[in-house]
Amino acid sequence: MRSFLQINDFTAAEARAVLRLAEQFKTRRGAVHADLLRGQTYALIFSKSSTRTRVSFEVGIRELGGQPLFLNAGDIQLGRGEPIIDTARVLAKMVHGAVIRTYAQADVEQFARYSGLPTINALTDNEHPCQILTDIFTYERTHGGIRGKKVAFIGDAACNVAHSFVHAAALFDFQLVCAAPDGYQARVTNANTTLTASVSDAARDADLLYTDVWISMGKEAEAPARAAAFQGYQINADVLRLARPDCMVLHCLPAYRGKEITADVLEARAADIFEQAGNRLPVQQAIIAWLAGVR
Repeated sequence: MRSFLQINDFTAAEARAVLRLAEQFKTRRGAVHADLLRGQTYALIFSKSSTRTRVSFEVGIRELGGQPLFLNAGDIQLGRGEPIIDTARVLAKMVHGAVIRTYAQADVEQFARYSGLPTINALTDNEHPCQILTDIFTYERTHGGIRGKKVAFIGDAACNVAHSFVHAAALFDFQLVCAAPDGYQARVTNANTTLTASVSDAARDADLLYTDVWISMGKEAEAPARAAAFQGYQINADVLRLARPDCMVLHCLPAYRGKEITADVLEARAADIFEQAGNRLPVQQAIIAWLAGVR
């Protein structure tokens, strides 16, 4: 049984195989592997609210012939203190796989270990691996291979998206530059990653500009301090001019115009950003299919 709990659960070759599968799901929607999950039920256990993640997984599982079972953590015994390891062992008797969106990375790891089910990390405080595979898929479909390219992440580099990008930089061999203020820099790094406080250094000659919200779920109490710290850490027209002429701009959404990205840049690049959101569907279908043995 394989699970996808972090970017590094896939080798470079395996990640490439998943992206090739995603292209099939993208271009032949509904016409490939439509019976793969026939007779199977996948539990979607969400402790955090969601639009793109929930819809893409529910639709994706149905299009693979399975049935999604949405479980808000607050509505099941998990929300009343039942240990995740007990929830895992119970659900293992009833469902065929699980998609988990929660706070602690340890929860998805323990669920996978104790359930023995294929388990997918749909977001934790540590990582957002499905999102990053989607981002790479989105970039490469229109801009070619990401290997050797420069990706600039601007904003809260201590977040799950940035951390998954750090691991992806090594896996896909691109250069990642994270621009963040003191105290909000990535907590992990590698030879493919550079950390800086300078937005201009990060953006200069970038092939891909990327940002995320300044205030992630669970950080609402820090809103005033974060709003002050992140002033200037924004993708705007001036920053865009520093990047390469064919630079792509992506945002994993939701977007707060006037904060991490200006309204004019977001609307000018809306086609790519909302294509990115839509690509969650084929990429996650490909992850499920690969875990189910499709090669």
